[in-house]
Amino acid sequence: MSLDGSVDRRDESHPGNSNGNGNGNGVVSSSRYANQRLRLNPNSDHKPDCYDDLQLEFNPSLYSSLERYLPPSMLGVSRDAKAQYMRDILAKYLPEGERTRIQRHTEYRQKIIKNYQPLHRELYDMHPTSFFVPSFLKAVTANTEESFRSIIAEPSPGVYTFEMLQPHFCELLLSEVENFERWVQEVKLRIMRPNTMNKFGAVLDDFGLEAMLDKLMDDFIRPISRGFHVDDSEVTLNVCLGKQFSGGQLFFRGIRCDKHVNTETQPEEFLEYSHVPGQAVLHRGRHRHGARATTSGHRINLLLWCRSSAFRELKKYQKDFSSWCGECQREKKERQRQSVAATKLVLASCASDCICHLKPYLYSQHVLYCILDLAAQELLRREGESMT
Repeated sequence: MSLDGSVDRRDESHPGNSNGNGNGNGVVSSSRYANQRLRLNPNSDHKPDCYDDLQLEFNPSLYSSLERYLPPSMLGVSRDAKAQYMRDILAKYLPEGERTRIQRHTEYRQKIIKNYQPLHRELYDMHPTSFFVPSFLKAVTANTEESFRSIIAEPSPGVYTFEMLQPHFCELLLSEVENFERWVQEVKLRIMRPNTMNKFGAVLDDFGLEAMLDKLMDDFIRPISRGFHVDDSEVTLNVCLGKQFSGGQLFFRGIRCDKHVNTETQPEEFLEYSHVPGQAVLHRGRHRHGARATTSGHRINLLLWCRSSAFRELKKYQKDFSSWCGECQREKKERQRQSVAATKLVLASCASDCICHLKPYLYSQHVLYCILDLAAQELLRREGESMT
């Protein structure tokens, strides 16, 4: 069983036709702004509105981010008008079937939050000293690469492990989930699982933990991602919450782009990781991984997936992923090796020809080789720079 507190937060309801619940005097049709285009770069001086209290089809934070790209003439209109304008833009990228799915999930979530009575209300707000072990909290507060490296191990390139959660917090969260599942059975509500790969687990957002998990990811995990330069991608946080179990190890097989997802694993990329309660594993979403079967007992993990729309969009246009794909890196190094070898061969041939032609002029063969060697070094340096 796994818990999924998905970081891909979506307030998945359709906006209603409200009358003045924003900063203006009601909804203004966005048709008058239809011909205006978004800015190419964000207006960093503009302070966007907060959309958390509106019933929106997309995550409210997306509207706040997109507002910085609005044309200048729209920045002074009501919040509802801006929301409608941005909703019209975003709707173009969401198929009708997906909108229907989101609507159903929104209704499901609203029904739960309206009727479910939490068992441990202290979980629904962030309490860092109660949730996290002191070493983790100290490192995040310092917010330096040195402080992060003092608590983090890297058993394989791109896989980071560290002590994170207090035992008492793990116990409370497990108790809350068990209480939620009992309630679901009592009211005969079909529970939506985190994914289609198993029949267990619960989405923590669905019963009100979304705000707390947002703060956990934004204030405590993103600083670590930036410190280890994985904030430009999609990351997964996997924390064991406990119970008694055997097996269930995570295995990793290297980071790959779409082109190389089925390539062989190199010896240095093999990693088997055994879960420890309260200990977290942080890795790129593109890191090939899986889980062994739990052979006995009951293993429960908290999973948070941080998805990046910018990362997914950039992948459509990039052709070289050597900054993170292991196979792209090896291909690039091989191209460099072949280029350097070819350059050496050409220079060696030139050196031989020069010696033959210059002998009548009494050139010192030793001096000539020194000159050619310096020239070769410069050519190789330039060749290396051109490949980076």
